Amino acid sequence: MVFAGVLVAGAVTGAFPDPDHTARRTTAQPVGAALHEDVREAAARAMADGTSPMEAAERAVSRSGDRWGAVYSEGEYQEFQDSLDGRYTGVGLSAAREQDGRIEVTGVQPGSPAAAAGIRTGDRLRSVDGARADGLPVTDVVSLLRGDADDAPAGTTVTLGLQRGGRTWTETLRRATLSTDSVTVTRPFGRVTVIRVAAFTRGTGAEVREALRAAPAGDGIALDLRGNSGGLVTEAVATASAFLDGGLVATYDVDGAQRALHAAPGGDTARPLVVLVDGGTMSAAELLTGALQDRGRAVVIGSRTFGKGSVQMPTNLPDGSVAELTVGHYRTPSGHAVDGRGITPDLEAGDGVLRRAETVLAGLGDAG
Repeated sequence: MVFAGVLVAGAVTGAFPDPDHTARRTTAQPVGAALHEDVREAAARAMADGTSPMEAAERAVSRSGDRWGAVYSEGEYQEFQDSLDGRYTGVGLSAAREQDGRIEVTGVQPGSPAAAAGIRTGDRLRSVDGARADGLPVTDVVSLLRGDADDAPAGTTVTLGLQRGGRTWTETLRRATLSTDSVTVTRPFGRVTVIRVAAFTRGTGAEVREALRAAPAGDGIALDLRGNSGGLVTEAVATASAFLDGGLVATYDVDGAQRALHAAPGGDTARPLVVLVDGGTMSAAELLTGALQDRGRAVVIGSRTFGKGSVQMPTNLPDGSVAELTVGHYRTPSGHAVDGRGITPDLEAGDGVLRRAETVLAGLGDAG
């Protein structure tokens, strides 16, 4: 079972623990197993006719009306698999789009090709391989950096147009296989430990639990899920288990058959906890947020989350490409449907979210 995010840096697919599902077809549009079969048949016919199976599958997915359905080349899907282990092919840049449409470098990974070239946070990214970056969605810029359209492997080159103050220049970088730190820990001020989870890759739950154990006694915890676009659902559940003593995390349906996800017993239920979210908090990160909010374990601070609460399942196509198609949706413990709605924070906050978190944690500590 796959619970997919978008194919950008840090966004990965994820897996539900139970692969079984019951096929169900409606008279309106094919869903679940029926849609998988339709897409496979379209790809097989195209291969027999000497045309592109991947393009035929994409047309079938488009006709189905599946909002989150997608078809990936063999190389793109391998990137998905690598990202589950915290690996990706790229140059080590993080970027964001400013209000005027300009793309700004927001982070440079130590030891990466970008770091070796002297690129810094705050530099403007003007172009990628001659394509103007201004005005593009960040996901498109990241795709260009990684060479997704060409399934570019490590060792291929990409030329960046850059600007720093009044200086403009170009840098040609060689892509590399890089590792990401899905969990980072900081203590920005006071008695607050911030545990930031960038994505739910393998081992994330254990890392969060270790960070929680290592936090100084008396610290409140800010679990920062801003910009977390998803990952392995099993790791999101393991993260929930660090803060809960068993109980329901979420329910989900697969072609109408109901399932449930539960936390393991023995989590830390005593420390004050807030969860930080924004519009980039998606999928498995929303599942975790909803569980901690509904169970009364955390105060959620920030802005409304993205609203990606659907369940995808992959199917292999004859040419090696992979289709991921929606087979169901999940709900939070109180029955809240997330898909298309997102999760509303308990407290709205913008730029001052960390200071707001400090205030809330201080109050929770006093109450405890």
